[in-house]
Amino acid sequence: MGLRHSSTRSVVVKMAAATLVFAAAGCGFLRGGASAAEEIALINVKSSEFRQGGALPLEYTCQGSLGSPPLNWSSKPLPKAKTFAVVVDDYSSTSQAVHWIIYNIDARTTVLAPGIPAEGAKPNDVPPGSKQARLANGKRGYNPPCPESDGKGNFRFSVYALSDQLELSESTPLAEILQGIADLTIARGRLTAVDIE
Repeated sequence: MGLRHSSTRSVVVKMAAATLVFAAAGCGFLRGGASAAEEIALINVKSSEFRQGGALPLEYTCQGSLGSPPLNWSSKPLPKAKTFAVVVDDYSSTSQAVHWIIYNIDARTTVLAPGIPAEGAKPNDVPPGSKQARLANGKRGYNPPCPESDGKGNFRFSVYALSDQLELSESTPLAEILQGIADLTIARGRLTAVDIE
């Protein structure tokens, strides 16, 4: 009983820390110390599976089997960009959960194929050099969202261009990874799915 309580408390603490980072970002976008003083460039984020403000297809939720949806992005030339990071979260009135963080994506990469597995499953399916954060549930990779009891949710697929790689260990806490992304952000964009089909 004590072990279960401790485990539950640990997850709550991790999510609270992540929430603080997102709350400090304003409108859910991470804002970095180094980049905050500069004008942040915009990234155009799209998916072939859903549009801005549309519903997230059920196949990309916990009730489906396709894993992460395909994403692609574009922006004006970003000569200072060394890597990209993608953060997926549900920022709704009833939930604020991080569903995926993949970072150190090579700056020449502008597409994520669908169904990227957890790190180490099939290395060729993950962009070379990229890493996936360990989420509050203790697992790496895309943690598909589940429909709330009312079917509501705001599932945000945010892309950040970073001025450098993130040098982090596998044990780095989620909040520190988010803060690291914030500190190095030089451009950002988002695609939001509202609710689930």
